[in-house]
Amino acid sequence: MIHLPEPARIFADRHARFATLAQQHSLGDWLAYLGRLSQAQHELAMTLDSLAPPAAEALERARQHGMPPLAALSYPRPENWGDLVKRLAAKMTEGAPETMRPRLTALGAMTDAELDAIADALFDGRIDPDALPETTIVAAALQTIWTGLAARLDAKALAILDPSELCPCCGSLPVASILKTSAQINNLRYLHCSLCNTEWNVPRATCTACNTDRDVSYRQIDGDDGGVRAECCDHCKSYLKILAQEKDPHIDPVADDLATLALDLLVDEAGYSRSGPNLLLLGGAG
Repeated sequence: MIHLPEPARIFADRHARFATLAQQHSLGDWLAYLGRLSQAQHELAMTLDSLAPPAAEALERARQHGMPPLAALSYPRPENWGDLVKRLAAKMTEGAPETMRPRLTALGAMTDAELDAIADALFDGRIDPDALPETTIVAAALQTIWTGLAARLDAKALAILDPSELCPCCGSLPVASILKTSAQINNLRYLHCSLCNTEWNVPRATCTACNTDRDVSYRQIDGDDGGVRAECCDHCKSYLKILAQEKDPHIDPVADDLATLALDLLVDEAGYSRSGPNLLLLGGAG
């Protein structure tokens, strides 16, 4: 089962979650900043009425070949996508830390070619460590655009890909998985796409990187309620966080992942590498 994102809600809900998590958190200022970025994404998402889904023949071709119809590496970006990056940068400049403002101002003055180069490097996994603030804004803009594109697809026409850890809409890796709790979906595990916010069902107690079900274990910070755990695989030595909605109905794969970086440190020190990125924490994937 595949759930497409709701652009009118997802970024606004994420903003609210960041605001909650920032309270009395040691990284509260940073989480609050990312909350403002999520709110800016929401405002941007509400202006993307002109986005159009792929043509019917392209969708059918992708289905026949088992490919994602919005493949991040090959699907054309909207012609005005650079303007969207600059609008997002402008929104974030006001109230940004003093050290960030010159970087955001410079981002707003970049050419389309320079922005395309940052986006290409992001999708190719060649992120410049000296350009992380700029790349994060570019990533947030692309995340907003691809969320809008994914929302315009027909979930019934999509299929889980092989390998199943890739998003059926855009082929990106998941940021985390979440155990859903609702009248229709009770305790089923869904992966959450790091780019387009699509969610798709995968079996529980199975490594989302190598699909083994034999060497999977779970780790959490001592004293935590188990709302966020690391699902670790001793076969491929990877991990991905798994979030339990029953612990908190407002839990968010992106925000709660970033609020639990201590758990990343714990499993990193144990020799595991993260299998999926968080686009608001670039360089965080193993």
